[in-house]
Amino acid sequence: MKLVVTVVGKDRVGIIARVTKVLADNNVNILSINQSIMEGFFTMLLIAEISESKMKLIDLQKVLKEEGEKINVDIKAQHEDIFNVMHNV
Repeated sequence: MKLVVTVVGKDRVGIIARVTKVLADNNVNILSINQSIMEGFFTMLLIAEISESKMKLIDLQKVLKEEGEKINVDIKAQHEDIFNVMHNV
């Protein structure tokens, strides 16, 4: 099962490290990552494989949201199918 993770917020040191540590700690494999900084704002889109994780998606979403709150960024994690439906016109 693939997971789409988006991160948005004011740029600061360690955002990628903090997000990817949560994923690694929960056996989530990163397949693709793209990030950019525009006028001081950080954005990241990450595709990951969650099939090997023992953590349920809803629990991982909660952990990522809490990590985002600690570093003042908005982290959202969605199942790839949900993401595709939401962004299909």
